[in-house]
Amino acid sequence: MTTKSIMLRCVIVFVVLILFLTLTTLTSFAQVNQSSNSWPMFGHDPSRTAQTESPVVNVTQLLWKFKTNGTVTSSPAVVDGLVYFGSWDGYFYCLNTKNGVVNWELKTGGSVTSSPDVVNGIVYIGSWDSYIYALNAKDGSVIWKYKTGNEINSSPAVVDGKLYIGSLDSEMYCLNSTNGNLIWQFKTGDKVWSSPSVVDGKIYFGSADDYVYALNADNGSLLWTFKTKDTVVYAPSVSGDSVYVGCLDNYTYCLDANTGSLNWKFNTGGWVHATPNVADGKVFIGSATGYLFALDAGNGSLIWTYKAGDSIAASTAFANGVVYSGSDDHNVVALNATNGYVLSKFLTQYQICSSPAVVNGAVYIGSDDHYFYALGQQNETQQFPLVVFYTAFMISAIGIACAFEYFYWRKLSLQKFN
Repeated sequence: MTTKSIMLRCVIVFVVLILFLTLTTLTSFAQVNQSSNSWPMFGHDPSRTAQTESPVVNVTQLLWKFKTNGTVTSSPAVVDGLVYFGSWDGYFYCLNTKNGVVNWELKTGGSVTSSPDVVNGIVYIGSWDSYIYALNAKDGSVIWKYKTGNEINSSPAVVDGKLYIGSLDSEMYCLNSTNGNLIWQFKTGDKVWSSPSVVDGKIYFGSADDYVYALNADNGSLLWTFKTKDTVVYAPSVSGDSVYVGCLDNYTYCLDANTGSLNWKFNTGGWVHATPNVADGKVFIGSATGYLFALDAGNGSLIWTYKAGDSIAASTAFANGVVYSGSDDHNVVALNATNGYVLSKFLTQYQICSSPAVVNGAVYIGSDDHYFYALGQQNETQQFPLVVFYTAFMISAIGIACAFEYFYWRKLSLQKFN
């Protein structure tokens, strides 16, 4: 083997391994970063399952809190170092996640209980002034707004250029997310408090007419309905071929996503005012009894319960084996998702109806005490330095190995000619 062929082989191996390691590490980092560094909408994504890969948060640590002039039941969205939420004071806020400083705020004509969806630099939100707003995420300027026939509690879902949102005028709306033009609307039998979930070309939501609806997301045609015994206030969540729904009739339902047929139901003993949090093969849901239930997602059997000091009227969030929940006992708790044991707890000054967003090692949540809280410890660097170190280490090791091989064969070649 000649010295030239040895060098060529070393260079080829070196380049191929560098490319492989770089692509692998960057892809891995991008996937983790996208999941753990943002929470762009209520329930994290259009399926509303409320799960992410964020590091475990010790919620006893207060990072900062921000005072509004009204109750904060709106659940936050967190994107690009900014947190967005509304308040009953009629304002929609954008704060810096590091320190809670106001980046901008917008006064609407009514309370803001809707939770935002942030997509491609645009924030979408509903208000009790009956308007749906599209705002510039950087400065809060209004790009467009669309007036419905009544107040809006529903939180928008933007998928494939379409915005879906319900209104207390009994309609579910589909708008063009770019210009706010109406694409279609669907009339239910009563007020639509529920937020929509959008998965695989279907939209799922509930109504005060006691029905759960599945519509074609493109044209709004009815696919199926399921009759409950009371209002569905919050969004269904969708995982696989199942739709999970909490209802004021005390039940949590699991329905077939394609047909609407009942797979199972679980009686919580009190009204359910939350979206089921589906993660790790479990369904996490609270009720007016003050219990948080962990159910088997496949058959609805009970795995464990946690007893809060009062009603639970907010959805939970899941991240890396931990469930985060707020309740009317004023506490934000972090629970072990396997057994329900309390890991950490933070006491606010009043009841909590806002659902948490878990991002980059911090929990963001509102309270009826008029404050918005950031809890935990923000991880500025995330996993990027580890990725860089790992890549640099491997490249160096490969380079050294190639160098040793080159000099070894060169020495043998010289000895042969001598």
